[in-house]
Amino acid sequence: MRQLMTIGYEGSSIEDFIATLKQAEVTLLLDVREIPISRRKGFSKKALAQHAEAAGIEYRHERDLGSPRHIRHQLHTDGDYAIYFKSFTDYLKSQKPLLKKLASDLDGAVVLVCYERDPTTCHRSVVARQLENLTGLKVKHLGVRDGAGRQRAGARTCEGVPAA
Repeated sequence: MRQLMTIGYEGSSIEDFIATLKQAEVTLLLDVREIPISRRKGFSKKALAQHAEAAGIEYRHERDLGSPRHIRHQLHTDGDYAIYFKSFTDYLKSQKPLLKKLASDLDGAVVLVCYERDPTTCHRSVVARQLENLTGLKVKHLGVRDGAGRQRAGARTCEGVPAA
């Protein structure tokens, strides 16, 4: 890997999402959703892969880097992000071999994708932090830009990964 980024597609169109990836010169879109389905047009696994590949961006899904159902369900029940991130971090320890393999095998500009616009409320920031530790790369969080190149309302772009 020469670059490590994250992005969330919440509130964006597939066209703006792909344009943002192209502007960031992404070469690999790494989908870290456990279940890569979406009610947003163009963001379910097959459609997203087709859009990415049509733009010259490789698509790869890593189910085991998604937040397991029981962890997501607990967050929906209690709304406690501290518990959510601790539970997910504990789960991610079981994925260390996969993370090490990805850190050594992936090449180019890699972006982790999930739904949440704000990386501080998404498990992808924990995955990114683990990859950051393994690769020494500094993570950049991208925000989807609209067709005119403006940051979408409410989107955050920040350097580094927040503490969970």
